[in-house]
Amino acid sequence: MTDANPADGILSLTIKDRAALQAAYMPFIRNGGLFVPSTRSFALGDAVFLLLRLLDDPNRIGVAGKVVWVTPPGAARRKPAGVGIQFNEPNSALQARIKSWLGDALNAGREGHTL
Repeated sequence: MTDANPADGILSLTIKDRAALQAAYMPFIRNGGLFVPSTRSFALGDAVFLLLRLLDDPNRIGVAGKVVWVTPPGAARRKPAGVGIQFNEPNSALQARIKSWLGDALNAGREGHTL
């Protein structure tokens, strides 16, 4: 992030189905992580706070993390612009819930937003 406004580090993401969750989830990131589509400019290591709404859960989940992946606009293979956020919390309840929702799909080898 280029300026010091704390609101710049707040992102929001709503994932409405398992296919979108599978595409966004980054299982290769320690502590787990999610790809968040965004046209905003972030740098690796930037601290962020993610307001997340998953599947049919009406509650927002607040997740602290840091940017570990950046896909710029116009990236190869038509990947969406955005950032990969690594969860700060090791072995988080959120990561366990995501893995539970995805089940066997984690091993399906389906292409995600990052790899």
